Amino acid sequence: MDKRLGIYIHIPFCASKCGYCDFYSLAGCDDRMDDYENAVIAHLRESERAMTPYQIDTVYFGGGTPSYFGAGRVCGIFRALKDMGRVRRDSEVTMEANPDSMRVSELRALRKEGVNRISIGMQSANSDILKMIGRRHNFKQAQMAVRAAREAGFDNLSLDLIYGLPSQSKADWADTLAKALELKPEHLSCYGLKLEEGTPMFREYSGSPLIPDDDTQADMYLYAVETLDRYGYKQYEISNFAIPGYESRHNLKYWQLGDYMGFGPGAASCVGNARYTYSRDLKKYIDGVAGGESIVEEYERIEPLERASEYIMLGMRTRRGITEKEYKNIYLSEWAPIEKLMEVFAARGWAVNTEGRWAFTPSGFLVSNQLIGALLDAQAVEKVQTNPWMQSALDDKEKQELPPDDEELFRSIFENSIV
Repeated sequence: MDKRLGIYIHIPFCASKCGYCDFYSLAGCDDRMDDYENAVIAHLRESERAMTPYQIDTVYFGGGTPSYFGAGRVCGIFRALKDMGRVRRDSEVTMEANPDSMRVSELRALRKEGVNRISIGMQSANSDILKMIGRRHNFKQAQMAVRAAREAGFDNLSLDLIYGLPSQSKADWADTLAKALELKPEHLSCYGLKLEEGTPMFREYSGSPLIPDDDTQADMYLYAVETLDRYGYKQYEISNFAIPGYESRHNLKYWQLGDYMGFGPGAASCVGNARYTYSRDLKKYIDGVAGGESIVEEYERIEPLERASEYIMLGMRTRRGITEKEYKNIYLSEWAPIEKLMEVFAARGWAVNTEGRWAFTPSGFLVSNQLIGALLDAQAVEKVQTNPWMQSALDDKEKQELPPDDEELFRSIFENSIV
């Protein structure tokens, strides 16, 4: 039994919603926590047969705020999963946590149960900015949270940071990185702020001069890449950095097309050639599991061409990149148009070829959406040349939009690469 599976458990409860958060999470629903724990356990048991061909080697409790949900409930769910006998002893088991809901006693209980990795939402070292974006903690609490996790026996800690926040300067971002490094985590995630429609921060800051401009955010990103590398944190994905050996094994499943099952409202799964997502509705999820009703909101079969496109999109998010051999194992198609475009990117400093494996440079990551879009267009053009009947379908497909300043550049690159 060599097949490996990741399990994602979505915990949708929060003490309050952050101003930038677009994930499915709820505040003020604490009275449903016990019902939710029972529903997830029941759902896991219903899915036991589907897990039979696999060994579970990663488990991830995400949110929402799993630490607010409580160690007892998290342990109860994990215990039920372990009782199925498919969780490997060397599994990576992660729980997301916010500094304001981390207690040594609860962390010790989690560690004893087998949770071995904690991802802490620090976000910034500037307490004024934290308050501005709706975080419930200050930087001192983040420091205390790290100490509590270490005291509880965790030797694999990750910190989440955000750059491009309102009124954040380059100096402030540098200070946040420096203070995060002082906490000596094994892993760091550095995300650029994205204002999502429907969030309070979108309404307040969309188009605001308080948001650092694109050039400033690019400088912040490159500074993070250079600084973290200097301190031994290797970039292995666009936004993720780790001491070698501490990369997030669960997240790598997403980027390397591994199988995973999600549980909870809004959770996604990708198993074999099937992808499905559950309804983003807590009540519907709990009632559906209890009543045996369908809670699947979206379902699709993944065709080889789509899987090959995902291989490009996800693989090029990582420093590991992609290769001709891996691509052709998924989809028997010409590699030449893709490699030709990669060579154009390499000439501009956006990509590098290491022993046949293509990956983006840090500069390439900055424009990765556009570069990946061009690669997918090259793949589509090759397919049309082989099967002209596909042209009408591709004409109807929504196209990647490019920033105005880049549109002419990428059009010339793409057209010159396929002639």
